[in-house]
Amino acid sequence: MLLIGLVLAAGVFAAQPKVLVFYKTAAFHHASIAKGLEAIYKLGVENGFQVDSTKDAAAFTNDNLKQYAAIIFLSTTGTLFDASQQQALQQYVHNHGGIVGIHAAADAEYEWPWYNKLIGAWFLNHPKQQTATLDVVDRRNGATRHLPAKWTRKDEWYNYKDINKDLHVLITLDEKSYEGGKNGDFHPIAWYHNFEGGRVFYTGLGHTDESYSDPLFLNHLLGGIRYAMGAGKKK
Repeated sequence: MLLIGLVLAAGVFAAQPKVLVFYKTAAFHHASIAKGLEAIYKLGVENGFQVDSTKDAAAFTNDNLKQYAAIIFLSTTGTLFDASQQQALQQYVHNHGGIVGIHAAADAEYEWPWYNKLIGAWFLNHPKQQTATLDVVDRRNGATRHLPAKWTRKDEWYNYKDINKDLHVLITLDEKSYEGGKNGDFHPIAWYHNFEGGRVFYTGLGHTDESYSDPLFLNHLLGGIRYAMGAGKKK
C-alpha cells in the first residue's frame, strides 16, 4: 500500500504543469525581478504548477520549451535572442504555448516586429512613479474578477507605442488621475489575446518590489498565468 501511495503521489506531482520564468536583461535591470521570482515560485507551490527560471536565452530550444505550459517574461529588456532562439519561441507559440509578459517585457526586441505583435505593444517611456487610478474594463477574466472597478495603486506607469489592434483589454489607465500619460483616453495597461496559436497575457504593472506582496496584484498575475497555461482561458 505504501508503494502504491508513493507511485500515486509521484504521478500527481509529475502531472503538474510547468512554467519557465525568463528574466534576461540586456538593457535596464529591474531590482524587483528578485521579488518577482520569489513570488512566482510561491504562486506555483500554492496553486499546483512547477516553476523553473533562467536568464540564459540558450534555454530557448524546441526540445526544452515543449515541456512548459507557459513562459513568463519577467521584466526582460533589450535584445534577448539570436535567430535560432527566436525561431524556437515562434515554434513554441505556434504549438499552442502560453506567454505571460510582466512590466518591462514590452521593453525588448525592438528590432523584431514579431515580438511586438506577440506581447501586444512596445514600451515608449514613463513618468515618475506615482499613484494612479486604473479602470478595470473587463471583470469576467480570471486576472481581474477579484479587482474593484476602480483600482488605485502606485507603480511605474508605462506609455506604449505600436499597440496591437486585436488585443482584449482588461485594464486601462485613467490619465487624468496622474501626470505624464501619453496614450490619451484609451491607455491599455493589461490585456490578453490569442496569437498565432498561442495564448498571451500582458500586464504593465509590477515595477515595484511592493507589487509582489500585494494580494490584488498577485491574484491578477495568477489569473494571467492560468490563462496562458490554458486554464480558465477567456473566463
